[in-house]
Amino acid sequence: MKTQMNIAEAKAKLSSLVQKALNGEEVIIARDGVPAVRIVAVAEAAARPSRRFGILKEKYGYAFDAPYDFFEPDPEDAKDWPLFPDGMEGVATGTPNKTAG
Repeated sequence: MKTQMNIAEAKAKLSSLVQKALNGEEVIIARDGVPAVRIVAVAEAAARPSRRFGILKEKYGYAFDAPYDFFEPDPEDAKDWPLFPDGMEGVATGTPNKTAG
């Protein structure tokens, strides 16, 4: 079945026109009675490509596997850092700040 309507009417009924196109109907929108565009359903596979885990392993023969200590701070970098920044002494223990009055 073929459905044709002008832009103003199509604007008001867009969701029903989309549903008709998804059901396989031919939907045409006209401007001043002259067919201008056709609404067609997009194939589901083309609309959203699938994402697969492990594709790098298939392509390159390995996958990134971080060691457990990968996200730990380096002790050499942290040795000069203060344990608590200025004014934050009581935050970790819940004790009041000595500098607060």
